[in-house]
Amino acid sequence: MATLNLKSNHKIIKNYYDELNRFDRLGKTHEGAVRSAFQSLLQGCARRFDWTLIPEHAMTGRRKKRIVVDGTLIDTFQLPHGYWEAKDIHDDLPSEVLRKFERGYPRDNILFQTPHRAILWQNNQQTLDVDLTDPTQLIQTLETFFSYRPQEYTEWEEAVAQFRERVPALGNGLAGLIEKERGANREFTAAFTAFHEKCRQSINPNLSEAAVEEMLIQHLLTERIFRTVFSNPDFVHRNIIAREIETVITALMSHAFNRDEFLKSLDPFYVAIERTAATMDDFSQKQGFLNTVYEQFFQGFSVEVADTHGIVYTPQPIVDFMVRSVEEILRAEFDRSLSDSGVHIIDPFVGTGNFIVRTMREIRPTALEDKYRSELHCNEVMLLPYYIASMNIEHEFYEATGDYQPFEGICLVDTFDLAEDRQLPLFAPDNTRRVEEQKETPMFVVIGNPPYNVGQLNENDNNKNRKYQTMDAGVAETYAKDSTASNKNALADPYVKAIRWASDRIGEEGVVAFVTNNSFLDNVSFDGMRKHLADDFDVIYILNLSGNVRKNPKLSGTTHNVFGIQVGVSINFFVKQRGKTNSQAEIFYARVDEFGGRRTNIAILIQRDIIETSNGSQ
Repeated sequence: MATLNLKSNHKIIKNYYDELNRFDRLGKTHEGAVRSAFQSLLQGCARRFDWTLIPEHAMTGRRKKRIVVDGTLIDTFQLPHGYWEAKDIHDDLPSEVLRKFERGYPRDNILFQTPHRAILWQNNQQTLDVDLTDPTQLIQTLETFFSYRPQEYTEWEEAVAQFRERVPALGNGLAGLIEKERGANREFTAAFTAFHEKCRQSINPNLSEAAVEEMLIQHLLTERIFRTVFSNPDFVHRNIIAREIETVITALMSHAFNRDEFLKSLDPFYVAIERTAATMDDFSQKQGFLNTVYEQFFQGFSVEVADTHGIVYTPQPIVDFMVRSVEEILRAEFDRSLSDSGVHIIDPFVGTGNFIVRTMREIRPTALEDKYRSELHCNEVMLLPYYIASMNIEHEFYEATGDYQPFEGICLVDTFDLAEDRQLPLFAPDNTRRVEEQKETPMFVVIGNPPYNVGQLNENDNNKNRKYQTMDAGVAETYAKDSTASNKNALADPYVKAIRWASDRIGEEGVVAFVTNNSFLDNVSFDGMRKHLADDFDVIYILNLSGNVRKNPKLSGTTHNVFGIQVGVSINFFVKQRGKTNSQAEIFYARVDEFGGRRTNIAILIQRDIIETSNGSQ
């Protein structure tokens, strides 16, 4: 385990005191100014553990109220290791500590700090009250703060090391068992064939048998987590898709297969997941932890398959920024709100549900039940994100209202298929009904993070280069037709189809809010697309987050890209207004400093919305 081993002559310690001295010479003592020095110090220490300090971190406190902590230390599994609260140099720190605890702030490893003093609480009790002007006491505070480990975290770290190789091996074992049973078990063979056909009709007509096998394996490996971690013992009965898959699993178990016995070797791993998740009161923290567990262990039962899925979860500050911005755009351009009746909202690529959950928090409490019942919609094409999104959204509604209601607005379906002129059963009858109702509903807001992998849909490596007759024709007849480029292959990227689909889906008025690859902003292949966007919309807001490592090798995906990926990113808002007579869109464009760094750019998103960011930029 990493340790700090700090000394008073180390650079990060000297830099901290030098920065405070500069503020002091300028007569600046308020929290907003001086906190940056300690924040930089914490960030420097966090890097030694491969942790990240999340500034202005919103969470649910012990009293079930939303609180915002000045900083939270998060590891690569999204687990919180400590909290930090900065105060003014003139504040009565003990009184401020009690005031925060009354509001429900955590009491396990939280550091309250002014430039002169620090109070550290761990395990529900005060452990330090020190003078930070003394470097020795500062170092003692930091080392005590960063060395804190709940027992559950220690068990989790051991479980990760022990089972990192075992989970893929178990998945491969399940694959071999399924293959064997398909040749010897008539009941299972019939159930598998029927399920495969449903998948081909619902997700992809080219879906391979191997891809369906992986869906069964993912379900088998993760069903226990949904029951226990999410406290949802009836999950497989409540979820309309899980019921269908359980039918196939039951047929598999009918012949020489016992689920509990087969998964017994993973019991310590499941227990470690359950105990670790139980340490988190905040559901969004639990969600982030499980998302990462899914990415690293259950996304695919082999490294090769997992690497090809292309799942990129949207950082929460981007989700927050986009939802806040849509609310402001609706007010500025339409005098409406996300809470208003008739404003139907859809995330066509919902992933694990972050955009819908954040939208629910933006909606007025008095309007939430009606919106939840009939005006929030989303689609997902991959099985496990669909499961997680369903439960996340339902849990958010339960937290807000105290009432559990199944979320009827989610569909397991390929959004691009909805543009095709065909009517087929889509898994269960309830899923088909939801899809048909969604298709008949006029959408006013389209929001989300569409896939952007050229030549591949975000579902499985076995199903690359999916063709969509209607969507491909729509792109060809508009964006490609008016392009002067000789090579138009880039227009085959799914995010281009997503923008084309969303442009059509909102009809004559509404808002499209997507975070996408930023190549369409200046790449010559997209000149026809830019022309149509300017013609099709009345107002366009663009925040270019840069970060194209392939174009600028001086950049680092980890350091400079908000997603930690290689391609550049932009956040885009396209607005249509009924009856507007502009011949071309009014365009507002802003760009972050390309070398500003990931943390700096995320800080910009935390502090503003798109209208504030774009103000004065055209």
